[in-house]
Amino acid sequence: MIIGRGRDDYNMELKFDNHDEQIRYYELLLERSLDGLPSISLPEGYQFVFYKPGDRDIWIDIEKSAKEFTDYEQGRKAWDKYYGDNENILLNRMVFIEDKDGKKVATATAYYDITNRDKSGAGWLHWVAVRREYQGKGLSKPLILYVLEIMQKLGYTHAKIPTQTTTWVACKVYLDLGFLPLPQNAVHSKKGWEIIKALTNHAALSSFEAAKIEDIILP
Repeated sequence: MIIGRGRDDYNMELKFDNHDEQIRYYELLLERSLDGLPSISLPEGYQFVFYKPGDRDIWIDIEKSAKEFTDYEQGRKAWDKYYGDNENILLNRMVFIEDKDGKKVATATAYYDITNRDKSGAGWLHWVAVRREYQGKGLSKPLILYVLEIMQKLGYTHAKIPTQTTTWVACKVYLDLGFLPLPQNAVHSKKGWEIIKALTNHAALSSFEAAKIEDIILP
């Protein structure tokens, strides 16, 4: 929901859901070196575990809870596209967070560009999601950093993360962790980064102008 908005409102007066389809959609791509990763521990009562055979539907359910998918079938298609032929390599690449009761509540994967268009050799951080009811509990940053450490152990020296303006809160998390817009993407999705600047006022985006409210919200 948006509250207190007007044509001249500033960022702090704009209120959006953390996954908001009212926001104009632009694809965003961030990157960072895997050197000098910060360390953030999981909150007490949570632990990391790797994927094991049979976790596919749990992964879909987490992503659906985080509003990445509208239904199971959409999630199944995404799973088949990204992981269907490579489930064996998920054993040391796909990570879940479990709560004290053993419920899987978040996930992310140390992967690669499945399109083969990226020739840089970077690892790609895939499908970061936290169940809706567990968001705001300090899980996302430890999860991302843990997966980046896995990526580093797999031999990658650089990481990229694809995201979009509609998941602007996730984008802020990546910026907080030292990711920056890929230079080409900063040009091609300039309006998208202006939206993120307006919604977060993040210091890493100081070179971007903040988008106006009418350029943020779909008509």
